[in-house]
Amino acid sequence: MEILSTEKRLDDLNSRMSEGFGRVHREIDALDARTAEGFKSVAGEINRLDGDIRELRGDIKGLRGEMNERFAAVDARFESVDTRFDAMHRTMMRGFFALGGIMVTLFLALAGLQGF
Repeated sequence: MEILSTEKRLDDLNSRMSEGFGRVHREIDALDARTAEGFKSVAGEINRLDGDIRELRGDIKGLRGEMNERFAAVDARFESVDTRFDAMHRTMMRGFFALGGIMVTLFLALAGLQGF
């Protein structure tokens, strides 16, 4: 009797272990499926981010070109203003020396008149 009950208990233990291992295998399979799905989702997000990064790089390149064009226009404008300022400065200096020469001539003429 004891042999039968031991065998029955071993059989019950064996069936419960098989059932437990089966459940563990099903859970592992489900976890593997969820992990694979998660990796697919992450790979899709990475691909989307790569596309967004490429698009942003193109946008930045375009903006950089536009910015360089605008800076070139500003530089040309400054060169034009600088050229005009130099021309105006030369004209004013000529006028200053001309007025200085006239003033000296007038002073000398007045001094000459005073001497007579």
